[in-house]
Order: sequence, then C-alpha cells, then structure tokens
Amino acid sequence: MTDRPPLPPFTRETAAQKVQAAEDAWNTRDPHKVALAYSEDSVWRNRDTFVTGRAEIVEFLTAKWERELDYALRKDLWAFDGNRIAVRFQYECHDADGQWYRSYGNELWEFDEHGLMTRREAGINDMPIEEKERRVFGPRPESERGLSFPLR
Repeated sequence: MTDRPPLPPFTRETAAQKVQAAEDAWNTRDPHKVALAYSEDSVWRNRDTFVTGRAEIVEFLTAKWERELDYALRKDLWAFDGNRIAVRFQYECHDADGQWYRSYGNELWEFDEHGLMTRREAGINDMPIEEKERRVFGPRPESERGLSFPLR
C-alpha cells in the first residue's frame, strides 16, 4: 500500500494541505485521478446517493461531470481532529441548457493510516445563478490559496 501524504493525525497545516489537494484533484474533473485519493472500499454519501469503492466512485464522478459542465470548485478547511477533516465548499457549473448553479455544501472526511479517505459524507444545496453572478473560474490561482470564500 502506498501512502498518500499528508497522513493523519492532522495538524492545521497538514489538514489544509489535504483540503487543497482534494480541491486541486476535483478541479481536474478526472474521475480516475480523483478516485486514487480514496481507499479501495471507501464509502460515500453524496446527497441521497450512496457509493462504495473506487469503481463506483469513478462511475459516479463520470456521470456527475457529464451533467455538471464547466465545474469549478473551492474547498475551505472547517475543522480537523486526528484522522478526520470537515470542509465547506462551493462549486459552480451549468447544465446542458446553459443554466448556471452555485452549489453549497459540507463534507465530513475520515482517513486511514495511509492517508486514503475511507469515508466521505456530503450534504449539498444548489442555487440557480445568472452567468454574470459567477465567481469561481477554473482551478484556484496560487494567489488565492489559503483564502476563504464568501458565504453568498
């Protein structure tokens, strides 16, 4: 088994690194790359969908990014303890009809000793927005790393 640093127990610095690494990976919109951060038997609750294992993660993310076009994500460290991290996030995307959305959510993460995520629970709410209201454009620029984002 290959370690995926940073490893638990997390400090504020290593938890923030793990959050930024997750944001960077998800912004690639590459389901196979993203799935490598999760254990082989990782379990998810994403809204009302339950996913188990890397193959289902790849399937889920493939379908997600086929519907959620021009997806761009920001994550923010909320809390951490031992092998757990809580984040808040916002992402923007549009559907095939061109309607833009900002999605707000919180995630609870649990990691094994190798730094792989074994559990992910996400609650997410979507809000339609006008294209002119967008504020998330592609991966986070280096100059914005570590900065929080507005609630609205």
